[in-house]
Amino acid sequence: MNKTQNPQSVKLISGFIFKKEASLKKAEALLQKRFGEIDFRSLALPFNYTDYYAKEFGRGLSRSFISFKKLIYPQELYRIKVFTGALERRLSCEGLRVVNIDPGYLDLAKLVLASTKDFSHRIYLDSGIWAEVTLVYRGKTFKPWEWTYPDYRSQDYIAIFNQIRKIYAAGLKKK
Repeated sequence: MNKTQNPQSVKLISGFIFKKEASLKKAEALLQKRFGEIDFRSLALPFNYTDYYAKEFGRGLSRSFISFKKLIYPQELYRIKVFTGALERRLSCEGLRVVNIDPGYLDLAKLVLASTKDFSHRIYLDSGIWAEVTLVYRGKTFKPWEWTYPDYRSQDYIAIFNQIRKIYAAGLKKK
């Protein structure tokens, strides 16, 4: 008989799509209040991979990422996505979001993102939330799958996740 095992703690990350830096800062502050100290913050990168958000946010969008010092358990991801969805609505202006918050987690082998949309490669978690393995770590770097969004395939994003993985790995060694 196989024995079950508990999952290892993982690194909580969050991506943001935004137009105004003030919206980003407010979202970061509220996430930090909930999840603790931020141990990594990327530079803002131009987000020009799709027009999907243009109607709601306008043009000239940016994307940035953070990670948190405190680790989480993978099964917490759906609750975090529900929380960030509520936070997006709370921060919205005249019924339109001012920031898109994409939570996920990273471990030594993969980057997992939460989604409110089902698709063939996504697994249902709970409360209307699915998860997908967006990147896999092979050959000393993260690599995309055929379904990986174009921005997450970029070398800029992969470099960010490789850097966060190093922080995560160093923290595991200290335990």
